Amino acid sequence: MQQNLLLLPKQKSTAVLKMVISMVIFGSIGFFSEHTNLPSFELVFVRCLCATLFLSFCWLASGQHKTEKWSKREVLQTLACGFFLVFNWVFLFKSFEETSITIAISVYHLAPVLVLLLGSIIYREKLNVISVSSIMICFLGTALISGINGNTSFSQLMGSGIIWAVLAALFYAFTTLLGKGIHNLSPYTTTFLQTGLGVIILLPFIHFGAFADLSQGNWIMVVSTGIIHTGIVYLLFFDSLRFLSTKFISIIVFLDPAVAIVLDTVFTGFRPDLFQTFGIAMIFAGMALTLVRRQGKADAAAEEKDLEQFQS
Repeated sequence: MQQNLLLLPKQKSTAVLKMVISMVIFGSIGFFSEHTNLPSFELVFVRCLCATLFLSFCWLASGQHKTEKWSKREVLQTLACGFFLVFNWVFLFKSFEETSITIAISVYHLAPVLVLLLGSIIYREKLNVISVSSIMICFLGTALISGINGNTSFSQLMGSGIIWAVLAALFYAFTTLLGKGIHNLSPYTTTFLQTGLGVIILLPFIHFGAFADLSQGNWIMVVSTGIIHTGIVYLLFFDSLRFLSTKFISIIVFLDPAVAIVLDTVFTGFRPDLFQTFGIAMIFAGMALTLVRRQGKADAAAEEKDLEQFQS
């Protein structure tokens, strides 16, 4: 037991490094997607295909398949999550096509706030003053980013890319809420079931002619989004989760949009105006405000559970 406790700091430092790397890579996916020269459906299809093959290999190589605990309810719940996850990706890549990465990724990170809002409706969870304030701040920030006003037409709204980013955030929120209660299936199984479902769902809609004119550089970016941004990133992400506190994870996820915004402003030359800058700041302020309600007993319980796992 003492030996396991001595390994704990080393395990956690490795987990922190894995989580940081996964968040940085996550943040670059918008930059990569813009250089694939593929529409959203085709890009998500490749991402699902590569991730399914890669994670299936990892699942078999790790020996996890020998100890997998299958449950019909959890499999169906996982597939339902997979439906929302796949279209979350489709909508996110669609938003990258229509607007800047900075605006799309900022609006997309409304997801945690939408989880609060939907959770209060579906699970009848009470919203405190902090939660309500964070929701209002984030949605006001979204309005400032999008430039919506009384003269904005529906076609202008659809063409702005904002609506796709909002839909991506909404579908991610549904994925999170539906994922509650999946405990027995391993992360490998959960993910390759979802990405495998994505391959099946998207196949009838794929225009394979879109792949004909891709350059070597395009293919490198396409394969990278599948193997690196999905397969390897999910592997790093899931391997680090069990060693980290909820508080740390909630903070470190801010690396994802930070990297995306830096790449967008440095390499693609996007420059938000004053209102958009203020709107981006409001969204991240609202996200940070949601962290306040997650502190205290939840973190202490998570840390105690991690310690118990190493002691056993």
